[in-house]
Amino acid sequence: MEQLIQKIVQGDKRSAAKAISIIENDSQEKYELLQHLYRFQRKAHIIGITGAPGAGKSTLVDRLIQEIRGQGLKIGVIAIDPSSPFSGGALLGDRVRMQNHATDPGVFIRSMGSRGTLGGLAKATKEAVRILDAMGNDVIVIETVGVGQSELEIMNVADSTVVVLNPGAGDSIQAFKAGLMEIADIFVINKSDLPGSQKLYHEIELLIEMTKQQALWKPPILKTISTEHQGIIELWMALQNHFSFIKEKGILDRQRKQDLEKELEEILHHFFQHRIEKWKKSDFYQIVMEKIYHQEVNLFDVAKQTFEQLIGEKKNR
Repeated sequence: MEQLIQKIVQGDKRSAAKAISIIENDSQEKYELLQHLYRFQRKAHIIGITGAPGAGKSTLVDRLIQEIRGQGLKIGVIAIDPSSPFSGGALLGDRVRMQNHATDPGVFIRSMGSRGTLGGLAKATKEAVRILDAMGNDVIVIETVGVGQSELEIMNVADSTVVVLNPGAGDSIQAFKAGLMEIADIFVINKSDLPGSQKLYHEIELLIEMTKQQALWKPPILKTISTEHQGIIELWMALQNHFSFIKEKGILDRQRKQDLEKELEEILHHFFQHRIEKWKKSDFYQIVMEKIYHQEVNLFDVAKQTFEQLIGEKKNR
């Protein structure tokens, strides 16, 4: 494991891919791997790209990679795809759309299946971000599935969130209803050469005025035509401006502390769930369930006593 971590820190793509597979498959080595990764402080600028399916997010990311690499920065990309119902793996394979960067040593791209996880994020995304950060990437981009209202969890991972919308698709109202207005740091109207682009711009502008009156940061609205590389430079500049802003105001530190709190809770939930699963396999569990069924003991009392035993509370008294 030490050798694997060392190679990841040196930027070895194969080792990073192996580590992500360990996390995705929930292998036995997972927590040993994470213990090593948590030694490294997060440094990369983490960017979330979200929005409705068909908004052109993958092409936008592809052009953004090109722009970032032009600045001499290293970039890691996690493209979350809907999962195959058979293999559980990524179905669309965004790496195919970004194949121009496959041989670039400064770019690491990984497709991950959402595996039924709501919010457009794979369960292992946070851990995968830590791996890409330890690799020394300056920027990490997460492109989500784009599944509507449950997209909001991207805000728990990304430092800067870009919401991509299309003209003529009723996207502004959908974004407002889904709560995407609340998480957007930057709005992008992609395919802005289509009819309705200016109308959508004004609708978003109005919604920002309604919802962001007291906000320190008001999301800029950018127009892009990603297939023609139009507006990509402006998008990268807006992302840099936002990152500088949240660092200067202390917002980034607060966000990352909150993220650590959530991660701690998730790890505790995992360990506790593991203890419960182990307990359920015992003979004692079967006896207790029979007593509950025959109303010899109270269900709530059993739950409380079991909880105390599992966390060792009685032993500590």
